Amino acid sequence: MTKGALADAVATACEMKKKDVVKALASIAEIATAEVKKAGVFSFPGLFRIKTRKKPATKAGKREVFGKMCVVKAKPARTIVKAFPVAALKKEF
Repeated sequence: MTKGALADAVATACEMKKKDVVKALASIAEIATAEVKKAGVFSFPGLFRIKTRKKPATKAGKREVFGKMCVVKAKPARTIVKAFPVAALKKEF
């Protein structure tokens, strides 16, 4: 479902203008981004939870992959963002 289709569906369900719904969706996205940056966790009740975690740096060297020696480049540490469905949503399927 696209952003426009979602805005149409919410606008018809709540008897609002599509323009107002698009503004609300944009503000939710801004709030979620700011909250994830600040706290590392954002929960949208009834739908999902967004979490961040630190992935450690990897050293360069040789590793055995599927029985073969492979040269691996070094990678810096980075922050991974993941979204998890709420338990109530999981039970629906």
